[in-house]
Amino acid sequence: MTEPALLTISGLTKRFGATVAVDDVSFDVKAGEVVALLGRSGAGKSTLFRCLTQLTRPDAGEVWIDGRSLNGLKARDLRRTRQAIGFVFQQFNLIGRMSALDNVLGGRIGHAPTWRVVLRRFTDEDRQLALAALDSVGLLARAYQRADSLSGGQQQRVAIARVIAQQCKVVLADEPVASLDPATSETVLEALRGTARRHGVAVLCSLHQTDLAAKYADRIVSMQAGRVVLNQPAAAVTPAQLEALYLSA
Repeated sequence: MTEPALLTISGLTKRFGATVAVDDVSFDVKAGEVVALLGRSGAGKSTLFRCLTQLTRPDAGEVWIDGRSLNGLKARDLRRTRQAIGFVFQQFNLIGRMSALDNVLGGRIGHAPTWRVVLRRFTDEDRQLALAALDSVGLLARAYQRADSLSGGQQQRVAIARVIAQQCKVVLADEPVASLDPATSETVLEALRGTARRHGVAVLCSLHQTDLAAKYADRIVSMQAGRVVLNQPAAAVTPAQLEALYLSA
C-alpha cells in the first residue's frame, strides 16, 4: 500500500524583483519518508522552506499539509495548520537553562491551554509523551539535565524529540547537521530517519553533505537556480550525479 503524501508542493514560485528564487517547484514527501533537499548556496532551498510555512508568501503555486492547502488561509487557520509542521534548525533553538524535558514539552504548546503553558503546568499525559519522545531518540537518561550542558548532537536530538512531542505531520529540517562533526551528524540523521519510520511523519531535510543524503534519505531532490533538477530515489542516484550537483553551472 502506497503511503499518503503529507507534504505536497505544486508549481511553487517566488520572485524578488527580477530574481526568481523558486521557479515552478513541484514534489511531495510521503508519510514515513525522508527526502534530502540538496543544492548549492543560493539555489533556493531556504526560500522554499519559508514558502512552505507561508513565512514568505509564494507568487504562484500551492502547498498542501496532510491534504489541506495553505493558500488563502486566514491567520487563525494558518496557525492551526502550522501546528502540523515541526522544525529542526541548524542552531538548536533550545532554552539552555531549562532541562531537556522542559524543552521537549515546548512541543505541546499548541495542544495546551495558555494558562498551563504560562505556568509550565503540563498534564501528566503531556509529560509522559515528552519522556517517550526523549526515549525514542536515546536521551531518556538526560531528561532532567540542563540543555546547555548537553553536547551539540544531544541538543539536536532534543530538538527532534520536541517535534515528536508536537505530534506533527511534517518535519522541516534546515541543515540540521551543518555545525556537527561527521559521527554526530550520522547519529542525528539516524534519529530523524527513525522518527519518520516510527511516527509516520514526512521529513524534508536540507543538506550539503551528499554522502549523508545518499545514506540516510529515501529520495533526493536537488535545486539549481530555483528549479528542481533532480528528483530520484536515493538508491538510484549515482556518485557522479551527486558530484555534478555542486559543480559550477
